[in-house]
Amino acid sequence: MAPLALANADQEVFTWVVEHRVPPLDWVFVGLSAAGQAGLLWIGLAPLLALWAGKPVLFTTIVTAATVWSADLLALALKGVFDRERPYEVVPVADPLLRWDVGGSFPSGHAATSVAGVVILTYLIGRGGLWLALLAVAVGFARVYVGVHYPLDVLAGAALGLAVGLAAVGVVRRLRPTSAGRPRSGAARPEG
Repeated sequence: MAPLALANADQEVFTWVVEHRVPPLDWVFVGLSAAGQAGLLWIGLAPLLALWAGKPVLFTTIVTAATVWSADLLALALKGVFDRERPYEVVPVADPLLRWDVGGSFPSGHAATSVAGVVILTYLIGRGGLWLALLAVAVGFARVYVGVHYPLDVLAGAALGLAVGLAAVGVVRRLRPTSAGRPRSGAARPEG
């Protein structure tokens, strides 16, 4: 697909979403968008999920914060590189439901932090990944719904978040002591 055709399709999908808003649900998507600011949703969930799963609360929270803030900073840097205008600056029907965004439109920092948060929390907690992923999808969709991102901004942010989340998992795996080399039971390892 040619870049111009892709951009037109992106704008058409955006326009369709904002033209089909359901007013009683506006507050849900505005709330999801606000909660996802700077990855705070994922940092706030980290200690709660750690307690629920019996994992180290401080470690889980610190690693989650480092991961989502890394994704957010990378997204912010890329916004400066791409400098894509926000939909409400280009599309007359956008009518954003909120406007306190930082930088350009591409990529979505909310999507980046959300996917990075899902990846690292799923790894650290060991469960709940499906629910976390659904929450991340809702946050990403909210950014289109409220009128501040195109769908491709969200997809690019999600890809960035996936890369950052996987890198964070790699770092945690390298830094964390593993049980490799220790027997699973109290019995000594057999010789030979």
